[in-house]
Amino acid sequence: MKMPEPDSRIIATRRALVAALRAVAGADAVIDDATSLRAFECDGLSAYRQLPLAVVLPRSTAEVSAVLKVCAERGAKIVPRGAGTGLSGGALPLADGITVGVSRLNRILEIDYANRCVVTQPGVANLALSHAVAASGFYYAPDPSSQVACSIGGNVAENSGGVHCLKYGLTTNNLLGVEMVLIGGEVVRFGGKAFEAPGYDLLGLITGSEGLLGIITEVTVRIVPKPETARALLIGFPSSVAAGLCVARIIGGGIIPAGLEMMDRPAIHATEAFCHAGYPMDVEALLICELDGPPAEVDHLVGVVKDIAEGCGASSLRISTSEAERLRFWLGRKSAFPATARIAPDYYVMDGTIPRGRLPEVLRRIGELSRSFGLQVANVFHAGDGNLHPLIMYDANKPGELAQTEALGAEILKLCVEVGGVLTGEHGVGVEKRDLMSTMFDQTDLDQQMRVKCAFDPDGLLNPGKVFPTLRRCAELGQMHVHRGQVPFPDLPRF
Repeated sequence: MKMPEPDSRIIATRRALVAALRAVAGADAVIDDATSLRAFECDGLSAYRQLPLAVVLPRSTAEVSAVLKVCAERGAKIVPRGAGTGLSGGALPLADGITVGVSRLNRILEIDYANRCVVTQPGVANLALSHAVAASGFYYAPDPSSQVACSIGGNVAENSGGVHCLKYGLTTNNLLGVEMVLIGGEVVRFGGKAFEAPGYDLLGLITGSEGLLGIITEVTVRIVPKPETARALLIGFPSSVAAGLCVARIIGGGIIPAGLEMMDRPAIHATEAFCHAGYPMDVEALLICELDGPPAEVDHLVGVVKDIAEGCGASSLRISTSEAERLRFWLGRKSAFPATARIAPDYYVMDGTIPRGRLPEVLRRIGELSRSFGLQVANVFHAGDGNLHPLIMYDANKPGELAQTEALGAEILKLCVEVGGVLTGEHGVGVEKRDLMSTMFDQTDLDQQMRVKCAFDPDGLLNPGKVFPTLRRCAELGQMHVHRGQVPFPDLPRF
């Protein structure tokens, strides 16, 4: 069926919007041709794609402010975008919305060793922060597997973690301050270089807000000294149950490893074929346990973990003897997602968190669900803090297989909530888990969360359609704000 032609007034209004954006950000900062827009049609959740109306790439906080002010005055929807590596569809564009990318805000502004912090623009890659301070013996602790590409602004928006978040925390535990532009163009700051700030924890509110409250234009993070030494154990087990028991006993024994990661047989085989990390091929589950600190402490803890692993029935155990070998152990873990291309053409990454004690049961039930749906699942995850990342293998070219994959993913996330866990550990809600929010929150909970959004974004222009399963007008929730402008052409559809 042929789609109806857009109303001429709508076309004119959209052209005027694009012209206004060019006027404040520069002609080369606005993209609106279909070919160039393809680069922005999705984030890391590539199963969902949509061309935006236009993309704006501002170069400064002032330009971000001007862009948001133009959009607010004209009632244009906005989708903030970092590096586009997110895995929950948080940066999925809107056909009638403007994608505002921060990739050109890509400078480290200050390195302050005295206060052990770095002030950076949001488009700087995660790993670049560690490289910038490495010569002085420091690094930035949160290390998502995509750290070579993901940007620090997106890390704040999603509260990203990584393989070392067990000991050193997620983004929120390493964040000191942000500068953010509100929907009306106002520039605000939360936090700073101090570790604590008086008043409401608005910095905590912004972290993980998924672009629903504003656009981050500057970030201050803490950096930490590199440990004196770090050693990793590569431990194979005859079953996931035995590996899960080992995790519980390590944590129960009061040991907090720098990282404690787990992979199952499909992930092990795919990863070893991909990057030749030296993984054992005759095990059902593999743990990578890294211990860091003073050499004497690390040597002692390595012995303790070795004894625990052997007591849990470990079938193989290797201890890194050099920095190169330790990094090779981690290379395999961080390559696990792309390695699964050797199993199937496509994969769907889940992200749920469970109590560690329920790990063996949950892995067993995921296996049952996998067989029930007829789709293979490879498990790669942060075992130490119970953050699961099941990878569902599928072929998008087979009719109905994506829908089947989504259904299996929903059942896995419902299982996480059922055993006392949560829907997401670090990837965010976005569009992927939006319609599952009611499995974890009742309507009162969701309304309270929506009221917070209304306080920042009264007209619902920032990243609409993400996180909340049912959009509500702020007026329905009780007026918490004063509208400061009128939307032109009220008889036309809002952008």
